[in-house]
Parts: sequence; structure tokens; C-alpha cells
Amino acid sequence: MGEVTQLIGQAREGDREAFDRIFELLYPELRQVAHRRLSRGSGDGLMATTALVNECYLKFLQRESLTPSDRAHFLAYAATVMRSIIVDAARQAKTDRRGGDAEQVTLNSELIGALPAASDEILAVHAALEDLGRVDERLGRVVEMRYFGGLEDEEIAEALGLSARTVRRDWDKARLLLAHALRD
Repeated sequence: MGEVTQLIGQAREGDREAFDRIFELLYPELRQVAHRRLSRGSGDGLMATTALVNECYLKFLQRESLTPSDRAHFLAYAATVMRSIIVDAARQAKTDRRGGDAEQVTLNSELIGALPAASDEILAVHAALEDLGRVDERLGRVVEMRYFGGLEDEEIAEALGLSARTVRRDWDKARLLLAHALRD
């Protein structure tokens, strides 16, 4: 059993130091996941990436318990959390473009400026992904981890207990279904 897996076990029992150590050990990988996602349409690098990872950390802290069981599941769950943060920031950016009533200052306000200009694209993909997840949950998870989390096929395969080849087939199938849904 690896160090991260042991720390996750300790964190699940309420050990805050173990939880902090997990983030410390996985921080470079979490930054890569955040950077891959944010770099799709953003020229703003370090600060936006750091802000997304920090937001992810804060979201984890808000949870009652830690559900992942190992490193791969932790990274997959972090991808889900990052997706949520990105979608919320895209919604906020869209609201701001429409002249939101009051000036709101949120912890993720740095992210809003770093999102691709096409926040509508993020929201459209999010809606299509929600629909896909209702039809085939596994396809939805593959897209979520790859598109929103920036994880590679091998990382997704490890997290879902699949082969990398199956992940690639699922990705190809999901892309076709999403492309069809986004055209409509």
C-alpha cells in the first residue's frame, strides 16, 4: 500500500494532518490537472492554476468525510471537484456579462478571468455531460475526468478499474454522443 493510500485511510478517520499531507504530495499532479484544463483557452497561467487547486482544497475541506480510497480515486475525485468549480465560475462569468445586480466577491473570482472566453461552451458541455451521465454513467465519468479534469487515459483507467484501451473506446463513443448532443 502506497503512502498516499495510507494517508487517505488516516484522513478518512479525521486526521487533518494526513489530509494536508495528501495535498502536499499530490500538489504537482493536481496543478497539472488544473493547468491542462485551464490552458485550453486561457493565457493566464500560474495564478489561475494555483487558484483552481486552492479552491479544490477548500471544497475537499468542506466535505464531511473523504470518500476516495487510493491515489487514482483521489485524483479522479479532484477532477470532479475542479469540474464543479469551473462550471460555477463559468456561470458566474455569464451572470457578470449580463450585468449581475451586485458586485460579488468569491474565492474563485480569479478563476473567472482565467476561463476561456467561451464560458457558454463550458456550460453547454456541462449540460450535455449531465445528459450523457444519465444514459451511461461510465461514459460520463470518462468525459468528466478527461475534459474537465485533464487526466490521461491511463489515469482514468486506474481510477475506474478499466483498461486504457476501454477508456479510449469509451472516450471515442462519448465524443460522438456529445458532438451529436451539442449540435442539437
